[in-house]
Amino acid sequence: MARSRTNTILLLAAANLAALTAVVLTWPAFAQPEPPIVRPADARARGDYTMVSGRIGAGGNHVVYVIDSANQEVIGLRWDSSKQVMLGVGYRSLANDARGNRGR
Repeated sequence: MARSRTNTILLLAAANLAALTAVVLTWPAFAQPEPPIVRPADARARGDYTMVSGRIGAGGNHVVYVIDSANQEVIGLRWDSSKQVMLGVGYRSLANDARGNRGR
């Protein structure tokens, strides 16, 4: 009886040691720095948007201008009530305009 009790205690101690070893070896090391996030060279910055309402000369339609100040871009949108969708009216790159580059 004493031998079986000793074997049971040794078996439980070995199981506890195995469980403790598994927990310690799989525990994340929070002191390690995370690897930096690598972005492609042409990745866009997160936008900072402002909306301004206005009108366009052709037909007097109302337009919403969405300005992305982080990426220095502007897009014009108008509502097409027959299709129930927003349609793009135009796009401008403010950075290109400031540099004097002509184009779209």
